[in-house]
Amino acid sequence: MQKIILDTNVLVSALISKGIPSQIIYDLVFGKLISVCLSEPTLGEYIEVFNREKFTKYPDFKIQAEIVLLKMQELGVFFYPTQQIEIIKDVPDNRFLELAIESNADFLITGNTKDFDFDQIGITKIVSPKDYWEFCKPEF
Repeated sequence: MQKIILDTNVLVSALISKGIPSQIIYDLVFGKLISVCLSEPTLGEYIEVFNREKFTKYPDFKIQAEIVLLKMQELGVFFYPTQQIEIIKDVPDNRFLELAIESNADFLITGNTKDFDFDQIGITKIVSPKDYWEFCKPEF
């Protein structure tokens, strides 16, 4: 089974619109076709971002975010990164790279091409949601 890491922007996109990010979450992760890798730092970032004031304008955003996080925690696999990485200027994003190294995930899915401007870290390929959906997702 593929192991993936979801950048926070992918989860936010899944929660505010229907599209490829929501298909990745609802069809693949919740359908148990792929395994999502988590760590305490990445989970903490999800929670912090989901509680930002700017998302209150979206109906049911907070409750949907809580449901998604609970389901991801139930289905996901937790890792405890021991290596500190400082590659990306936006320092909190390095926690996703640390998780990638620790988990040996197959893919890190992100919409942040500005900061994640490289294709791979360790064995983990860094891809956009669209590229993942079109070229990398398992068949179902």
